[in-house]
Amino acid sequence: MIKVIIVLIILLLAGVFLYLQNNIIDVTKYRLKSENIINRINIIHLSDLHSKPFEKALKKTEEAEPDIIFITGDYINDKKKSKTKMLEYAKKLCDIAPVYYVTGNHERRLEDFDELMFDFKEAGFNVLLNEISEINVKGNNIAVLGLDENQADFEDYKARRNGTFEYPDMKPYFEKLEKKEGYKIVLSHYPENFEKLSEMNYSQYDFDLQLSGHAHGGQFILPFFGPVFSPGQGIHPKYARGSFGERPMLIVSRGIGNSEFPFRLFNHPEIISISISKKI
Repeated sequence: MIKVIIVLIILLLAGVFLYLQNNIIDVTKYRLKSENIINRINIIHLSDLHSKPFEKALKKTEEAEPDIIFITGDYINDKKKSKTKMLEYAKKLCDIAPVYYVTGNHERRLEDFDELMFDFKEAGFNVLLNEISEINVKGNNIAVLGLDENQADFEDYKARRNGTFEYPDMKPYFEKLEKKEGYKIVLSHYPENFEKLSEMNYSQYDFDLQLSGHAHGGQFILPFFGPVFSPGQGIHPKYARGSFGERPMLIVSRGIGNSEFPFRLFNHPEIISISISKKI
């Protein structure tokens, strides 16, 4: 009987621990400066909600008082779980600030992809599918390139591991972005595309900041090892969290929800808060 009680206590503690690991939200703050910014702006970057209408994330986003919100894919999962709730959640985000959204691999797997994009637009999202949106925020000219990379199929994962995947050429979109005035932001679901692609890497182009997700922080972050695994990068992924480069700079979100794998370990859901002010 005592052994049974001990086992039950251990299971209960493990359940509480895993719940906290997946529901305590970290707000990671970045303070950037740029010659292309006149007046300070506040940005919230969300990624990989995976059909989780997370009220804590909504509250923390509102508390940050962002001027603009960017979402870098996998807002909804490939089974359209909680679609109605996620559309209502989208409306709540749009009540806080203008929302700019790009696709992830999960949305791209859906047969009714076009219908979902229409629903997102109806909810208030600015959906960017290989498009540039020029906006003015507090007197700052900002050009946002949203990439629809469409690297979604499970066969694509195999091809990337084998080195046979043919990446879409995004050069024409970056060349258009380079001609724009002001601060230039790229939204891309896949962080590895920033530097990992040999001749097609995004870091070769003239822009200021890339925001990405997808890697879920490696799902597990182990002491002395770091992030464990990410689709497209494999074991010990480099581009799973944090920032890379100076200009252009890549900032990777660890994401908020989970997809097929049900929990995180030492890797809380994350909201990215970015303040950009004038470089003197």
